Amino acid sequence: MRRRLPRWAFYQIFPNTEDNMKILLAGGGTGGHFYPIVAVVRALKKIAEEEAFINMELTYFSDQPFDANMLREEGVRFVSVSAGKMRRYFSFLNFIDFFKTILGIFQAIIAIYADMPDVVFAKGAYASFPALLAARLFRIPVIIHESDIAPGFVNSWAAKFAKRIAISFPESIKYFPESKTALVGNPVRSRILGGNLNEAREIFGIDSAPVILALGGSQGAQKINNVILDILPDMLSEAVIIHQCGPKNLDSVSKQSLVILEKNEFKDRYRLYGFINEDDLRSASCAASLIISRAGAGAIFEIAAWGKPSILIPIADSPQDHQRQNAYNYARTGAAAVIEENNLAPHILIAEIKKILSDKTRQISMNKAAAAFAKIDAAEKIARQIVDLALEHAL
Repeated sequence: MRRRLPRWAFYQIFPNTEDNMKILLAGGGTGGHFYPIVAVVRALKKIAEEEAFINMELTYFSDQPFDANMLREEGVRFVSVSAGKMRRYFSFLNFIDFFKTILGIFQAIIAIYADMPDVVFAKGAYASFPALLAARLFRIPVIIHESDIAPGFVNSWAAKFAKRIAISFPESIKYFPESKTALVGNPVRSRILGGNLNEAREIFGIDSAPVILALGGSQGAQKINNVILDILPDMLSEAVIIHQCGPKNLDSVSKQSLVILEKNEFKDRYRLYGFINEDDLRSASCAASLIISRAGAGAIFEIAAWGKPSILIPIADSPQDHQRQNAYNYARTGAAAVIEENNLAPHILIAEIKKILSDKTRQISMNKAAAAFAKIDAAEKIARQIVDLALEHAL
């Protein structure tokens, strides 16, 4: 990637204080795309503050905002752009989604023409396709980021005209032009890092027992929820379990856990949440001895940034087998164990948990491997490239 422009260049390009640097962000409406974009947004705002940019306008294009409140808090304008999934198999929904995508393309073209951005940063996935196509039509410079090892259709297509490409895994380089591709990792929100162990134990009412943090993704994962419920009677005598089950699943999981733990003397060691906010997630990860999680790239890089051992349970039917590839790639570093979803049974999970928690030497080794894999400066590196590309485009 090219050398950054000097700070004074902004004022030569945008001498009028009324001028703004306009940055368009595009991605899917899931936490795996949304949270890395939030991390980049915060890094962009930090650059703007440190380098005294007068204004930086940030806009997010997607089919849904995922967390509208967080976008408002970050000062990001949301523009709803219709998008349809691009399935590689026969489905009647492909017919419907084709028209959604056509509508989204027109929406993106109109919105971008009305407020021409200086640069577009896209995370890939079907929801970013309309914005990327419009950017290509208007010759707006594009930066894309690929979270997974193997790129999806949209990023494979966008790589042909993107000015710069950021990747999370070194194995991804074979899919992109090497001259414009850089390994940066997956952006992680700095607000979920750090924490104080004593404060975390006080927040969650944790005793001296080890802590297991079970995360099924921002929306929850039914199979992980089910297996966590199944292991509660056996594991709560040995560990505290903090469980994010997904907002839509909270009522159901809560009712089931009440029945399962009705007469269990350790029932107070089970902490159930629909969704764990950033502050609580920072504390929970700080206190955790072990993380149980899906294997999306966002989850893996957050776990690595926490420097914690993990058990990864990849989705069996993720697109292009992304999660399984991610999981085994990360596990080869020694930082994680993998349990295939088809093999996910209570006794297997319990055995793997006990194997890790009973082996202090292995825990230390997994901690070190996770920390070595982490790239906590990914958001800052991407943000700097976005700003530099916007400046170069304006010259």
